[in-house]
Amino acid sequence: MLKKIKQSKSEKLLLIFLILLAIFSLISFILIKNKCLFVEKVNFSKLSFNNPENIVILNVPCGNVVIELFPSISPNSVERFKKLVKNKEYDDVAFHRVVKNFLVQAGDLEFGRKDNINYTYIGSGRSKYDLIKPETDKPFQFKKGTVAFAKSKSGDEEDSEFLILLTDALLFEGEYTPLGRVIYGISALEKIKFNDQSEYVLRPDFINSLRILSDIN
Repeated sequence: MLKKIKQSKSEKLLLIFLILLAIFSLISFILIKNKCLFVEKVNFSKLSFNNPENIVILNVPCGNVVIELFPSISPNSVERFKKLVKNKEYDDVAFHRVVKNFLVQAGDLEFGRKDNINYTYIGSGRSKYDLIKPETDKPFQFKKGTVAFAKSKSGDEEDSEFLILLTDALLFEGEYTPLGRVIYGISALEKIKFNDQSEYVLRPDFINSLRILSDIN
């Protein structure tokens, strides 16, 4: 006759610990594999806007980001940005510079394209258009979600690169040209791939598409 052996208290605790460890490992694996799991999904087709020609939809790996442009603040820069968007110049362009919890930057049209990325020169590329002068004279609070043109290498001109703030950066006022502000979906930007050791990202995330709302069928 087989004799039933009771588990000791320490053995029971060890078993519970191993079960909890397995559950935690499984959850961690799921979260790592799906970084977008808890990102709010924005369905822009269900939203209404007074001026859809000044609303752009940025699609990134974790979903849609809705941006309102401010042509009354920076008319020339917004016009340039909208021209690039209308020509689909930003599609498949890298988020090459990402500072965790601070900003994401993209828009190098020369060295940042997915099919021809150049890690040596990324961040210094040009578009096929002339450089333009910054518009920094009007008061503007650089709060979380602000979209602004990045400066060219010379520091006093702009081209195609833009940044989006993930936190307030009020000292940016007067330094960068504001283009607009994220009004929905900033959590998707907070999941953009970053590098703990550097602002510049190896094998970065890319813009899927960037469209003006009024141009979307």
